[in-house]
Amino acid sequence: MTTDTRTGYEDLPRLIALMTGDEKHQAAAESTVDVLWVLYDRVLDITPETFRDPGRDRFLLSKGHGPMAYYAVLAKKGFIQEDELAGWTSAESRLGHHPDRARVPGAEIASGSLGHGLPLSIGTVFGLRAKGFRDAKVVTLVGDAELDEGSNSEAIAVAGRIGMPQLTVVVVDNSSATHGWPGGIARRFEVEGWVTRTVDGRDHEALYEAFTTPHPDRPLAVVATVERKA
Repeated sequence: MTTDTRTGYEDLPRLIALMTGDEKHQAAAESTVDVLWVLYDRVLDITPETFRDPGRDRFLLSKGHGPMAYYAVLAKKGFIQEDELAGWTSAESRLGHHPDRARVPGAEIASGSLGHGLPLSIGTVFGLRAKGFRDAKVVTLVGDAELDEGSNSEAIAVAGRIGMPQLTVVVVDNSSATHGWPGGIARRFEVEGWVTRTVDGRDHEALYEAFTTPHPDRPLAVVATVERKA
């Protein structure tokens, strides 16, 4: 008899491997795993016990396709049970191909069509402000190709002009965008008044520093570069 002594991040590949049947989105899952782990392990003030608290931090997964890494992190952090992973996407499972906020503990939005996470995050910041919660962080994860959606252009402009230090968007850049942006992804946010930081999306210390270094009076965009999508 052997005992699995792996804990934390190093156990995520095993958990992700339990979820089969969505191989076409495997790259999407693998591209986000390091960002997700750093956020849930070291940045976000949210736990299975506090995910309904009104003043909690919020994480919105806009890049909802290929959520295997997200489910693995939620399982490792105790939001869902590990034994749910192998049966994901079945008729009996609450774990779908896209996370459902009504069924998955800790999920803030039901993702589907791309381009909604950032606009919803702006609305979330406005809601928190109205209720007096000005210290709660709102973080949304988008993909680089998702920035082709026009809704993101409007959201980037609004957040930058208003000033939203509670808001962070992390763009996982695996070079899959069809159109791109003149000057690069960070420049797209900078011209609208955002603070930007571009880091290696596999470097946990660099990610942590990018997420936690103060950015007073301005929203933050972290561009996390990973391997090019095959």
